[in-house]
Amino acid sequence: MKKKLIFLLVIALALIAVFMFIQAGGNWDYVLPRRGKKVLAMVITGGAIAFSTVVFQTITNNRILTPSIMGLDSLYMLFQTFMVYIFGSAGLTMMGKNVNFIISVGLMALFSLVFYKLLFKREGQNIYFLLLLGLIFGTLFQSLSTFMEVLIDPNEFQIVQDKMFASFNNINTELLVLSIVLMAGIAIYFTRYAKFLDVIALGKDQAVNLGVDYDKVVKRMLIVVAVLISISTALVGPITFLGLLVANVSYQFMRTYRHHFLILGSMLLSVIALVGGQLLVERVFTFSTTLSVIINLAGGVYFIYLLLKESKSS
Repeated sequence: MKKKLIFLLVIALALIAVFMFIQAGGNWDYVLPRRGKKVLAMVITGGAIAFSTVVFQTITNNRILTPSIMGLDSLYMLFQTFMVYIFGSAGLTMMGKNVNFIISVGLMALFSLVFYKLLFKREGQNIYFLLLLGLIFGTLFQSLSTFMEVLIDPNEFQIVQDKMFASFNNINTELLVLSIVLMAGIAIYFTRYAKFLDVIALGKDQAVNLGVDYDKVVKRMLIVVAVLISISTALVGPITFLGLLVANVSYQFMRTYRHHFLILGSMLLSVIALVGGQLLVERVFTFSTTLSVIINLAGGVYFIYLLLKESKSS
């Protein structure tokens, strides 16, 4: 297992090295800091999406659902639109991006408790009910955002629009330090619960019979997922299908039930996908398309494949 992780780490580091040094033209003082911030944002974003997806799929006991498909990143964008609607862009500037980010993370954590009651308090929910629930949530959040956008000033509408689309050329670099601190805190906090997730992956009944405090663990893991989605969405915007892709590839590649390895493997795969994809966008396609478009296209096709596979097996 460690050899597989080292293999993925070597590929990720090689891609990062190529991204940092290719066609720099000797302008190291100009090139390295800018590319360094972009790489750092990709590592944090990719890590947060992969981490949250594996945890979310384990507690929902389903490998098709992701936080993005269930509408959590749309909810974060709704909070951002609401803040612009209430305070205006001038008010947000006075508040500061870090304060805005912390308030949004707090609101996401509160909503995760509501999400817990909807998802986990009812028994026997099938995959199609959960997908329908996610579709309703996502549509509701986007509709509410659109409703507020048409009421605000056109200049402030442009600010909201810039946040709505994922872009690694418009990274929110002011949030990088706070995001790193939050990611480190979550990683330390999670080490206490990884062993419980190994058991919860067997199913709720088996986990309860084996002595796991199921409700307590699931509530805490949903808050972790909400914070991770807030970090990734705040830095670059929503990327719907990245988590689905890297988590399922990690299951196939790692072939283990231990979440320490699964999460590390999916995070490294996510970094490889983002850095390698951004290299293609910049050096091969010369910015004629964006990385989020490529990932969502590939992820959408893979999502349909998983749905068809699930319907045949049921």
